[in-house]
Amino acid sequence: MRHRGKHANDDKIFATKWHTIFADAAEDLSYLLGRNYGLKSALALVGNKYQLNSRQQRALSLITAPSTHIISRKAKQVSAATLQNKNILIDGYNLLISVEAALSGGYVFVSQDGCYRDIASVHGTYKRVEETAAAIGLIDKYIKKLGVKHTQWYFDAPVSNSGKLKTFLYEYTMANNCHWDIDLVMNPDTTLVQANQITVSCDSWIVDEVDAYFDLAGHIIKELPQANVLNFFVPLRD
Repeated sequence: MRHRGKHANDDKIFATKWHTIFADAAEDLSYLLGRNYGLKSALALVGNKYQLNSRQQRALSLITAPSTHIISRKAKQVSAATLQNKNILIDGYNLLISVEAALSGGYVFVSQDGCYRDIASVHGTYKRVEETAAAIGLIDKYIKKLGVKHTQWYFDAPVSNSGKLKTFLYEYTMANNCHWDIDLVMNPDTTLVQANQITVSCDSWIVDEVDAYFDLAGHIIKELPQANVLNFFVPLRD
C-alpha cells in the first residue's frame, strides 16, 4: 500500500447523483437509530431501500447518528481557542489515518454531527504510506498553532507495526521540539474515555462518552485544497 486514498470505484459510488440519496438515507437511518434499532439491522434495511453497496453503507454508518447524539456531540465539541495552553489526548490512529487519507485523495465525509470522517481503516496491521510523514508534519503544525501545552498520543498495542510508528513519532518529536508523549495501550478507546480530558477523536463511541473533544482532523482537512470532502447535508449548487 503506497497511499491511503480512494478505492477504484469510489468516484462512481460517491458521484454527485448519489448525494441526495445519501442525505435521504442518513435521515432514515438516524430515525431508526433514534428508535433504538440496532445499527446492523437498521443499516441493512436502509441500505436495501436505497440500493447501497457495502462501502456506501460503511460511509453512511459513519456519517449518521440519532438526533439526541447529534445534539450532545455538538455541545461537547470544543473550539480551537479552548486548546490554548491545554493538555490534550489523541486517539492516534483515528487522527493520523484521517489526515493520511485526505492527503492521499481519499474521500472524507462531513457527518451529521459536524465531524469529518473517512472510510479508511486498519485491519490488524498499520503500514506507513507516502503521506504519513506529511500528515504528522501537518498535525504538529496545527497543534503548535493552536497553542497546545502538551500532547498525549495513544495507539493500539495489538496492531502490528504500532511499535515502529511509536519510534518514528519519537524521532520526529526529538527533531522538531514537540511536547508529545506516545504510548501503546491495549484499548485506546477505553483509556481515552477513562481519562476524560480534552480528546482529539471523531470515533463515535469516544465522542459520546467523553465530556469534551476536538475534531483536529476536520480542522486540518478543511484547509487542504486537495482534500475530497463530501457534505451530503449541504444542497448542491446548480
